[in-house]
Amino acid sequence: MTHPEQAIQYIHTNFERFIRELSEYATIPSVSFPGYPQEPLNESAQWTARKMKDAGLEHVEILQIPGAPPFVVGDWLHAPGAPTVLLYAHHDVQPPGRPEKWLSPAFSPQRRGDRLYGRGVVDDKAGALMHLFALEAYLKTSGKLPVNVRFLIEGEEETGSEHLGEFVRRYKDRLKADVMVLTDTANLDLGLPSLTYRLRGLVDAIVEVRTLDHPVHSGMWGGPTLDALSALNRILARLTTEDGKIAIPDFYEGIQPVVGLEKERLRALPFEEKKFLKEVGAVESLQLAGERDFSVYERIWCRPACAILGIDAPQVAKTSNQIVESARAKVSIRIVSGMDPEKSRQRLCDFLKQDPPYGAQVTVKPGTAGRPWKVDPVGPAYEAAARALKKGFGRDAVFIGCGGSIPFVEPLTHEFGGIPALLIGLEDPFCNAHGENESLYLPDWKKGMESAVWLFSERIV
Repeated sequence: MTHPEQAIQYIHTNFERFIRELSEYATIPSVSFPGYPQEPLNESAQWTARKMKDAGLEHVEILQIPGAPPFVVGDWLHAPGAPTVLLYAHHDVQPPGRPEKWLSPAFSPQRRGDRLYGRGVVDDKAGALMHLFALEAYLKTSGKLPVNVRFLIEGEEETGSEHLGEFVRRYKDRLKADVMVLTDTANLDLGLPSLTYRLRGLVDAIVEVRTLDHPVHSGMWGGPTLDALSALNRILARLTTEDGKIAIPDFYEGIQPVVGLEKERLRALPFEEKKFLKEVGAVESLQLAGERDFSVYERIWCRPACAILGIDAPQVAKTSNQIVESARAKVSIRIVSGMDPEKSRQRLCDFLKQDPPYGAQVTVKPGTAGRPWKVDPVGPAYEAAARALKKGFGRDAVFIGCGGSIPFVEPLTHEFGGIPALLIGLEDPFCNAHGENESLYLPDWKKGMESAVWLFSERIV
């Protein structure tokens, strides 16, 4: 039996223990959002560091950047002449959401069939443990690894990795590697291994509209007096055209068209509209939106998309017959390769402020300007990952995009001279990451561990 085969047998033997340990990990409410306590993040970091040591990693430390949740690092560097792999995941999680929508408590993981339910079980504590347990399996059976490994597990990914750039610069010598493996993305479908090669960026802003200095009686003043919510709605309605395009002038500047092999790959991916609508939880009458000249995958991964994330205005249950004096909304636009984040954010802000309806007072607060990322997935690292995924899952991997944003991928890979980044994930169309009833599909978690074992044994550079 080869070393990888021994490690895979170890995974099979210990998989039920791995599930128990993931469940224990996910009971820690390590929410990184403002307003939540810091102590669970510290507890989660300590749990992570302890498991790194148990797996056989060395130089395990919890490192702090002022103002940031804790980072956890560890390594194993005893493979002379072999490449060094930087493994990345995060131990912070989203807020739990609405308790009444959970079928079981968010931080009391529950196994139902082939799924484990709980906040953070798939995003991203399973990702952290997928590689950690694969490393443990190798080290406990062979006593060594075929590659050198550095492991970074951060604690503020869900809030934008604000301090990661500073962390990487400060601890660059602890992170330097030949290839990075990031486990925080998705598979296109259950049992279908997927390598993500492009991410959208993100720009957003908060727009506030004021028409009066106080609410007034809607009967006494309604008609000539415009309420702020109607004015805000007029502004928001301008953002997109009937055919799904963003109406901001010059907003599409720099977009790189999808052509050649990439176009062929997208066309070859399986897609069923009814299945897609079911996965997203669409109401029965809902039709697909966006630019109809582009496929659904292109709309999600390769084209900008605008969304209104929230509106602050009186709740319906608390309204009275008053004209609303102010209202505000958060506008988010995903941007794609070739677009400049700062220019895109400025164009959004300028558009929101221009030509206020009936002279309403409009103020705009700029928000995020996150950079998109894209690589051409060719070369030894991507070929090795595809081989490893095929061995682990028993079928060919597909190359996909991701409509979400992971802002640090581009600067982190750039910091180390443009090293390859392998984005391999565990989310699936039914996992409900970021929503209530988040879950992990356990068979794919096991296959992911097996793939990680094979990846360590592959020639990746």
